Amino acid sequence: MTKPQSSLDESQLRAYFALMDVAGLLKHGVEQQLRDVGDLSFVQFQLLARLALNSETGSERMTDLADGVVYSRSALTYQAGLLEKAGLVTRAPSPDDERGVTVTVTDAGRERIAAVLPGHAEVIRQQLFEPLSDQQSEALADLLSPVRDHMRAAPPRSAAPRRKR
Repeated sequence: MTKPQSSLDESQLRAYFALMDVAGLLKHGVEQQLRDVGDLSFVQFQLLARLALNSETGSERMTDLADGVVYSRSALTYQAGLLEKAGLVTRAPSPDDERGVTVTVTDAGRERIAAVLPGHAEVIRQQLFEPLSDQQSEALADLLSPVRDHMRAAPPRSAAPRRKR
């Protein structure tokens, strides 16, 4: 039996599989810490962190949040509903588009992020950066940044046409 041909060379395959392993293992460790300390899923943490740490107003439109965390709009609506029920965010009609919804982090949401961040950073440090020198960490950031930028250059998911059923 012949080996199936791949359009990736050996080093590209090694890099791809290493990246997938690292991403999966890191996400597992991070998710466990977030559940244990903050009773949050990974995507709930992403939403709260974007609102509490990356937004000057603590608010964003749902569509922008979905594009930012690369999550479907319907799944994000569900997660935002859970966060709202827990008192960590509020949702309201968008002031500049009556069809849109704006999500705003509450004081309780900011407190939850503050509670999980130290352990979150420690998991990342232990799992990702501990085996690397400072120079290797810089190189990793230098390697991954243009890849991320290239992938983000595609139109956001909210701009993509919806699939017909």
